[in-house]
Amino acid sequence: MPSIGRRFAILPKTTAEIPEMVATLRKNIERASAMGSPIVRALLASDRYHMPDDGPVERHMETGLKILREVRSQAMDAGLKIGIENHKDLQAWQTRQFIEAAGKEFVGSYLDTGNPVFVMEDPWTTIDELGPYAVTFHLRDSVVYEHPGGIAVQWVPLGEGAVDFKALVDHAAAILPPVHIYCKPITGRPPEVLPVYKQEFWTKWFPKARSSDFSRFLALAKRGGPYEKGQVMTDTPELRDTYMDALKRQQLEHMERSLVYCRKLLVS
Repeated sequence: MPSIGRRFAILPKTTAEIPEMVATLRKNIERASAMGSPIVRALLASDRYHMPDDGPVERHMETGLKILREVRSQAMDAGLKIGIENHKDLQAWQTRQFIEAAGKEFVGSYLDTGNPVFVMEDPWTTIDELGPYAVTFHLRDSVVYEHPGGIAVQWVPLGEGAVDFKALVDHAAAILPPVHIYCKPITGRPPEVLPVYKQEFWTKWFPKARSSDFSRFLALAKRGGPYEKGQVMTDTPELRDTYMDALKRQQLEHMERSLVYCRKLLVS
């Protein structure tokens, strides 16, 4: 059964906004309960760049935990879980700690395989860390490859990227509880280069990143290469508006190709 509503980042910009975030989360729980959904979709922040500048990431995680604990009894009474999406804000081991600290009885993993590459993570690592807490499972493929500026990542149709999804789904089947699986391609965006060889990048965003996890990601990049099939790519609202019709047709085609891949190789 699908989750309720669009994604909701629970981290406020200031502590004064905490009551507003709690109220919004309560409303989403009410909506989910009314519709019979077992999940409320949420995340800590869109990405590291949208976190407040004051203090380390651990402080922001504590703020998120404070908000979640405010709604624990309501979520428990409604018989649902808050699914924290692994987005572009935390690495999987941090998201796992976040879920465990909140309470796995009412918080779980809204598990996505596309976002990990933006936090220098092989999706296999993400599944290993978050799989046992999954409340849903989304499949999205990526190309990951070495670039003069670091490592480039880009979302592509399922089955056309660097990830062996047949092996990945088989691996997930042994770890995840029974959950719904969704095909969720997002395409039409240009590659993003992660400047992983610049010291300031690590110091500012991931001072506690694990070398073993990065090594696994680097190995994925060394095996990969750029996406070679033609596609419309836009990265600004103006361009998206200009090419919206082409983007819609392309997204439909990419979804159809992704579903064909799922039916042929992933459905047993």
